[in-house]
Amino acid sequence: MTTHSPARIALSHSPTTGIVAIAHGERYPWAQTALKIAGFQPRGDGTFTLPVSAPETVRDVASDLFRLARRHQAVVTVSSRGFLGDTAEQIAARLPGKWSAQLEIYSHPVWQHDLVPLLWDDGELMRAVKEQQIPFAAILNNHAGIELLLAERPGHPSGYLVAAFAPEGFDDDYDTAHAPRSLAVPGSPRLAASAIGERFLPTYHGALHMRCLADVAYGLESLRDEYEALQVIRESGRYSDATLLAPGSVPELERQFDDLARYKLRHYFMHAPALLDQCRPAQTSWPQDAAALERLRTALDQRAVVLGQRATVGAAVTADAKAGGSPQLRMALDTLLADGDVFLRQARAATPPPPRTNSGPEHDVPALPPARPASAGAIPPRR
Repeated sequence: MTTHSPARIALSHSPTTGIVAIAHGERYPWAQTALKIAGFQPRGDGTFTLPVSAPETVRDVASDLFRLARRHQAVVTVSSRGFLGDTAEQIAARLPGKWSAQLEIYSHPVWQHDLVPLLWDDGELMRAVKEQQIPFAAILNNHAGIELLLAERPGHPSGYLVAAFAPEGFDDDYDTAHAPRSLAVPGSPRLAASAIGERFLPTYHGALHMRCLADVAYGLESLRDEYEALQVIRESGRYSDATLLAPGSVPELERQFDDLARYKLRHYFMHAPALLDQCRPAQTSWPQDAAALERLRTALDQRAVVLGQRATVGAAVTADAKAGGSPQLRMALDTLLADGDVFLRQARAATPPPPRTNSGPEHDVPALPPARPASAGAIPPRR
């Protein structure tokens, strides 16, 4: 990370609040002390404010602040941008749907490193978080599964960077395949919102679709290998090393397979329902696939009932523990294996198109909703 003075004060202007100050750096408490002595009032979000009552008051306080900052070994910088909290709220108000904005302060440089495993980005904002100091940023949240990070673009007098947090239901989030690149957006809230809505969000939905598709395909492929191995053992009466099966061992092998299937297909079961909702077989070259997709939908519903996902959390744990030899679960797995390739073909055909260069009506493929909850104990929540 680029070295900075041990204590710094970033000043920006808010039309509604006045002067907003943020203390940061390895010795940020020194900067906070200078702000308090100069008359700035702390707020609960980590910022300090000074109402602008008259120009002469601002001049006097600013003069005192620069003097006090030098005494406390702090450097004062005045931003050419407006207060990020205001900008983020203005952008959120212009995005499609209902969005909110929340300012976050990373006063100590190490705090921002908490963002690294959460961001789903292989672009400029991730590099800035890793290599430069980002003392503050804003989270844009649509409260339907999408969270974005908005930060001032380092090294530029105006403009911002926006990147996505990985959605729930994924692990190993950052620096992964299909990660959408962070986008540089203009300083104008109206233009920034337009760029996010027309360029970044479609890119995000396309990346999410491809990542869900990759997880579903991997789960299906790896399970099929295990299933075929089990079939060979059943038919031959021998283990893979040619050792004869012990009498009555097949039911135990089937139970082990069911346990393995639940683990390998944990992402499949989370993401397959949303991908199924996107499939439009009648609009493809394979309209006959509709029957297979309906069988899959029924199989997923049966699996949800077997594992108790429509019951309470406690009942779900009990049902999951007893589901190893369930005939309903086996029927669901057989359907997934038989019709899985058809599903993957339709899901690939339903991939959202890339962002349009010009504004226009949205494509008719719905955006992916949040993933279904994982089985109890399978995957921890992102936060």
